[in-house]
Amino acid sequence: MSTHKIIPHLWFDSAAEDAAKFYTSLVPGSGIGAVSRYGKAGFEVHGQREGTAMNVQMHLGGQPMIALNGGPRFRPTPAVSYFLTFDDRAALDHAWNALGAGGQIHMPLDTYAWAPRYGWLDDRWGVSWQLSLGERAQTGGQVMTPMLLFTGALAGQAEAAVAQYTALFPASGIEGILRHDGSGADPAGTVMHAQFQLAGQTFMAGDSALAHDFTFTEANSFLVFCDDQAEIDHYWHALTSVPEAERCGWLKDRFGLSWQIIPRHLPQLLSSPEPKVMETFLSMGKIDIATLERAAK
Repeated sequence: MSTHKIIPHLWFDSAAEDAAKFYTSLVPGSGIGAVSRYGKAGFEVHGQREGTAMNVQMHLGGQPMIALNGGPRFRPTPAVSYFLTFDDRAALDHAWNALGAGGQIHMPLDTYAWAPRYGWLDDRWGVSWQLSLGERAQTGGQVMTPMLLFTGALAGQAEAAVAQYTALFPASGIEGILRHDGSGADPAGTVMHAQFQLAGQTFMAGDSALAHDFTFTEANSFLVFCDDQAEIDHYWHALTSVPEAERCGWLKDRFGLSWQIIPRHLPQLLSSPEPKVMETFLSMGKIDIATLERAAK
């Protein structure tokens, strides 16, 4: 299990394993980690056959991600994208061509003011990627950096979200904000691009007042690993804002972004052969560690 505090989490219908293998083949220095699988318990809730991959751990150039098979309920949108920084043009072009097969291009691969080679697309599963040729030192050494785009009714809220998140997590802070000048659709002063740290990890954010038909969904969420119940309670109460979204450790904040607030040893608990563990987990909103541990005995 990664020692990172916050990990991007991707929701797939049934392609989590295939997607993880595909992504890790495109980014040098990447790999697959542990794979947990569904048992018999909870089929009436999750609908996944026994033995199907549940969570697939992977890392892209050292940055962890988790892919989940959860059924067709949620689809990813470009409101959350993953910014990949390449220092080799050939590797970038290969990844671009592979990710673009069966996908949708938002910005073609080309030269832009901010990068000698850059493009933005959604892959065949709808996961959104921005690829850029540049120095990884500009993203804290990260190959993969999550990017949040605030659209529609949320346009103009990026700075408030960044302020809330950086105040909440330790080892956090705003590295810089580039603002819209008012010459386009976005009001002057709103965020064109922000880069910030959460728990020592680099993130990006921006506002867009253009007529986008997407916003945040549960298909892109962020796992927050907690060491004890007090930490779970702290993050849960600081972030949760949509009561109907509270399930199995999941919540939505006031901006509609989904988070999972979970104990670091949850994968071990859910791997228990005792069916009552999964049944108990699926009945929870906020995770109660003691209750799960009792179910595992």
